[in-house]
Amino acid sequence: MKSQIDHLVVMAATLEAGVAWCEATLGITPGAGGEHDKYGTHNRLFKIASPKHPLAYFEIIAINPDAEKAKRTNLARWFDMDNMALQKTVAQEPRLITFVASTDDVKSARHALRTQEIDRGQIVHASRKLNKGTLNWQITVREDGERLFHGCLPTLIQWGKPEAADPLRLHPRNSLPRSGVTLQSITIQHPSAPKLQAAYEAIGLEGVAIETGEANIIAHLQTPKGLVQVQSLGV
Repeated sequence: MKSQIDHLVVMAATLEAGVAWCEATLGITPGAGGEHDKYGTHNRLFKIASPKHPLAYFEIIAINPDAEKAKRTNLARWFDMDNMALQKTVAQEPRLITFVASTDDVKSARHALRTQEIDRGQIVHASRKLNKGTLNWQITVREDGERLFHGCLPTLIQWGKPEAADPLRLHPRNSLPRSGVTLQSITIQHPSAPKLQAAYEAIGLEGVAIETGEANIIAHLQTPKGLVQVQSLGV
């Protein structure tokens, strides 16, 4: 089993606020994204791939005020987005809240975490149409929507249909142009660093530094504004 960083997730109170934050902080305007009817959210995306993190892209996500209630289920939104404290935090400024790890076997990765007594959630099948085809993926989402470990434990995703010969052919990285921003490294700090380290090893996630300390995700990004750190700061 092998896992790697797939994308960073920044939550904003609105997509407009997220775009303004991105322009001011990273010096670029994020590209178009899509809507997630099941969870009532929408996003903007841009590529941040680098040699160390070849799949990486950046997601700015917000609750979609125009989402049709008829399409919403009773499920909590993913990434803790229904959490009132988190909503109050991002109302002040968009914040890095978690990251997603791509795996070649999401079922086995989920089971590996369960052996560590970590419930990453059910595997949800999803898709979105693009001009060049359809994006298909499987992603772990807990019924309560919780991120776990202050977002320091990644959500798991597997791209493509399981039977596809090249499941990553329709990965977002292939439809996103270069943005001028690249992910250099990620550092995780958490009081339960040893438990997180064991969880990362269980799913084959490498290339992420883990330190004991106050909960924080620190993404080091090379941008048109120079080297920028984007942090979660324990939310």
